[in-house]
Amino acid sequence: MSDGRAIEDLLRELAPQVLGAVIRRFGDFAAAEDAVQEALIAAAVHWPRDGVPENPRGWLIQTAVRRRIDQLRSEQARRRREEASALQDVGPVATPAGDDTVILLFLCCHPSLSGPSQIALTLRAVGGLTTAQIAAAFLVPEATMAQRITRAKQTIKASGARFAMPEPAERDARLRVVLHVLYLIFNEGYAATAGPDLVVPRLSAEAIRLTRWLRRLLPADGEVAGLLALMLLNDARRAARVGPDGRLVPLDEQDRTAWDRDAVAEGVALISETLPRARVGPYQVQAAIAAVHDEAATMDATDWPQILGLYDLLQRIAPSPLVTLNRAVAVAMVEGPAAGLDALSGLESDPRLATYHRLLAARAHLLEMSGDTAGAVAGYREAACRTTSLPERRYLTGRALRLAAK
Repeated sequence: MSDGRAIEDLLRELAPQVLGAVIRRFGDFAAAEDAVQEALIAAAVHWPRDGVPENPRGWLIQTAVRRRIDQLRSEQARRRREEASALQDVGPVATPAGDDTVILLFLCCHPSLSGPSQIALTLRAVGGLTTAQIAAAFLVPEATMAQRITRAKQTIKASGARFAMPEPAERDARLRVVLHVLYLIFNEGYAATAGPDLVVPRLSAEAIRLTRWLRRLLPADGEVAGLLALMLLNDARRAARVGPDGRLVPLDEQDRTAWDRDAVAEGVALISETLPRARVGPYQVQAAIAAVHDEAATMDATDWPQILGLYDLLQRIAPSPLVTLNRAVAVAMVEGPAAGLDALSGLESDPRLATYHRLLAARAHLLEMSGDTAGAVAGYREAACRTTSLPERRYLTGRALRLAAK
């Protein structure tokens, strides 16, 4: 790795720690981020020339604090307000002993923010992605994403949220929100909901990086470990999910020799270590399902009864329409397509999924398995009309055309 790349990676790793330290001292999220960005720019200029300092985190914190003090002095001159306590120049700035990044992550996932705002702010403040990179990943104009991030910071400020870990009674609930945000970031990278590309590797990679980091901070939490294992096991298939022409390749047609076996081994080891010792949660169960898929040498060799049993457990501990949808496919593989269609029937009246393209596609697949070609063709066509993902639309349309031509 080149020195420039090594410095870039180090700055990215340290950025949220430095931002947390500056927010803790001054309280203003937006102003603290501006000061940290200036410190990062200064480091990117000086470190390649002068060498990385002995304490790079302390160097960045001291530089960012001095930049913020300069900002406050400038504001004082303009507004003629006394900022005496903040403006005291006490010489070298003490580097905090702890890492405030986990507090920063909790703050970015504050319940006063909408889901999209939580995701955007997490990627910006904790992930270190630029506003342009986040906008490109979610296929929105950069100005729109900039407004979303700015509004998120303003919302946090207006909420009066303190830069501190939530109280113990609230901490578990807030951690669930954090994990859900990381899960959504990964899923958008693994299967983009819109646009010309099936995958957005930058997002899935960032979600894995942040979840690895969260696991280092919370090594005893079973659901953090479960989420990381789930991401690794799903991401291991990424290269085989996309054909040379960008087309979607379904699981039963994938070249399993193209799966990332190192990622599979790490994910399987992680979930195998976690399940016996932790209170079982939905991410752990989903990771176990992914592990069964990844350990099978072929589609026919997949242990579908075990997968169905795991979906039964998931349905008990975290029931949702999507769990019911995925469980119905497992039912079809174990008990036949008629049983799978019966398991799907209740979802068709659920307003949350009635027009969901993956429900329509799953139903079409089970109709195809049962020999109802006309029904399957109609289902694939309707599903293709509903999806906003171009690769999925091409796949579903192609499936309908191939069936209709038989």
